Amino acid sequence: MPYVQADNTGGLEKKVTLQTLHKMRGQEKFVMVSLYDAPMAAMAQKCSVEAVLIGDSLGMTVLGYDSVIPVTMEQMIYHVEAVARGNNKSLIIGDLPFMTYATPQQALENAARIMRSGAHMVKIEGGAWLAETIQMLTDRGIPVCAHIGLTPQSVHKFGGFRVQGRQTDRAQTLLEDTKILNEAGADLLLVECVPSALGTEITKASEIPVIGIGAGDQTDAQVLVINDILGLTPQPPKFSKNFLQEAGDIPSALKLYRDHVKAGTFPAQEHQFT
Repeated sequence: MPYVQADNTGGLEKKVTLQTLHKMRGQEKFVMVSLYDAPMAAMAQKCSVEAVLIGDSLGMTVLGYDSVIPVTMEQMIYHVEAVARGNNKSLIIGDLPFMTYATPQQALENAARIMRSGAHMVKIEGGAWLAETIQMLTDRGIPVCAHIGLTPQSVHKFGGFRVQGRQTDRAQTLLEDTKILNEAGADLLLVECVPSALGTEITKASEIPVIGIGAGDQTDAQVLVINDILGLTPQPPKFSKNFLQEAGDIPSALKLYRDHVKAGTFPAQEHQFT
């Protein structure tokens, strides 16, 4: 039987842009899924998922690495191209992998590659040290999603996948990072694995939409990895939920995840950190 190309019609009524997400802030939560291929990207569009992230998490979820460190630009580009072929309405965000944005010039060159592959913006991990890089990228027309809290590319520095911001000084640093990254021109802010109270503080302190993953229920949006939504992760993180178990099939699982985020019922208390 010949392969049938992913159907990227239906679902979202019109193309989602950064302006769409900024207008939703304070009015309606938006939904993001981290995924890696054309068929799943098409399904996300049909389920009205506003934004999709091709995360370097693919190193662990698809490629079998024990961290995101080995992921290359070529691997990221391959998967961004696949997602872009499957989805023509959601906002598409592509990760820059480990050590591909150590300097502003390096970030500019690699961000251009990701954008040419079909991404609408890039995501980079780090705090205040990224201010110059973000300003350079945004000045040149490349939108940036900044990523703070648990930044998986720094897993060896952190000593593992640990909740960040429980200590007062670290929490204050994350709040300062939020202010600096906003001022530098970031368009979105992703916050990972922080206490819920801190996630709320960061959201209030930010002038741009905040996307949470293990950051409580008060952020402007939520993101989950598709493998976690579908119960494919052997040891799922506390902040995740297997929606497939309740829904019964993949499209229904994505819709159920979306509905729970929109209603503010996900993440529930058991998915949050204190």
